[in-house]
Amino acid sequence: MRLIFLTLLALAIATIVGLGLTWTTATRGTDLGTLTIGAWTARPRTGTSEIDPYARASIARSGELPIGTGDGVTFTATADDKKKPLDGRCDIVVSGVTPAARFWTLSLYDTKGRLVPNTLQRYGFTSQEVVRNADGAFEIRIAARSRAGNWLPTSALERYVLMLRLYDTPVGVATRTQKDAPMPAIATVSCP
Repeated sequence: MRLIFLTLLALAIATIVGLGLTWTTATRGTDLGTLTIGAWTARPRTGTSEIDPYARASIARSGELPIGTGDGVTFTATADDKKKPLDGRCDIVVSGVTPAARFWTLSLYDTKGRLVPNTLQRYGFTSQEVVRNADGAFEIRIAARSRAGNWLPTSALERYVLMLRLYDTPVGVATRTQKDAPMPAIATVSCP
């Protein structure tokens, strides 16, 4: 009787642990094949046949349609360069240049993957509409209150995700460092 009880207990524990780990990797993904440059993270193999099974499960669960490797790559950021989480009540500045790409977009999403609602209906910038300095660099302010220049409203959302999509770019699986792909800096300027 004791042997049967211990066997059933072991099976129950194994089932709970297995399902818990499966749920965690399907909702949060893993770091397999992840490219990290500064605060930006990308999974260049996501749009290929070499995608890992955990990333495949995460994509199937979210319904996201990844960019194919021949088309581009998507970088996300949930914190600034000093690892401070992005807070919609703070003033954040994204500045610098992007890696070589025919076209890019920078968008603001909530933690569930939805565009952040705002009265201006401004959800991001593209490489064609952002105002640049004479040297080609840009500065985008992300804040709850309006700012001069390139400004994205956060609606004072507590946490959000920045998504930088590079289309027709050489950045991908072989990219390793900031020198290979100069990513824009993310800095928290002020917080209430």
